[in-house]
Amino acid sequence: MDQCIINLFDEYTHKPLRREEFMSRLTRLTGSTAAALAVLPLLEVNYAKAATITDQDDRLIAETVTYPGDGGDMKGYFARPKTEGRYPAVIVIHENRGLNPHIEDVVRRVALAGYLAIGPDALAPQGGTPSDPDKARDMFQKIDAAKNLNNFLQAVAYLRSRKDCTGNVGAVGFCWGGRMVNLLAVNAPELKAAVAYYGSQPDAADVPKIKAAVQLHYAGMDDRINAGIPAYEEALKKSNVSYELYKYEGVQHAFNNDTAPTRYNEAAARLAWERTLAFFKKNLG
Repeated sequence: MDQCIINLFDEYTHKPLRREEFMSRLTRLTGSTAAALAVLPLLEVNYAKAATITDQDDRLIAETVTYPGDGGDMKGYFARPKTEGRYPAVIVIHENRGLNPHIEDVVRRVALAGYLAIGPDALAPQGGTPSDPDKARDMFQKIDAAKNLNNFLQAVAYLRSRKDCTGNVGAVGFCWGGRMVNLLAVNAPELKAAVAYYGSQPDAADVPKIKAAVQLHYAGMDDRINAGIPAYEEALKKSNVSYELYKYEGVQHAFNNDTAPTRYNEAAARLAWERTLAFFKKNLG
């Protein structure tokens, strides 16, 4: 697909761009309304393909949990191995469309690898993630940044307080969630491992606060996010933070999202996930 179309969709997803303007520009790029409508399903996510591990998998226990947040309760999707025991824990942080079926599936993938896993819903204070992705995107513009950070810091505390948790907590996030993982690394000294997929970077001045081991995954064709790599990497080196950085050439932003047909790259996603699980095993146990 023409890179200009993918760049337009990225702008629509992240600016945000009004849908009317997005469709108008997409029509100009494709040459007609009919062509734009034909391309649209190749750009937008398809949650019918979200479940690689079903919520009925008999190896897992999955449920919705509530924990104290900043000014009210937070909700999240939680999964753990069915076998009783104490496990390390991982926070899974969604993209800027909220806690959707794809992220719930990622939570189950993490749990199946031997962890307590929770996907907090950043939109819980506004009533929760809606089924309409465009409405969810608009709700993200209303998030209180300070309270939102506190809500994810509380997720760390919630996991560490559970009797079935070893006390070792990590985080993995994607896009908006990748940014949140970087912020958690800065603000949660008890965090042991932070894995950010194509997330924007924290301020270099804050990097010395990071105590966690950091793993970073970037898409080679993601110029918007990649512009922040040099300053972040320099700050990580100067601060002696243990980190791994991988760039997957020729792939798009959101390459790990297997419900995004045009941007998903199976080979890069598989390799990145193998590296993620190995990283968690090394740093969380």
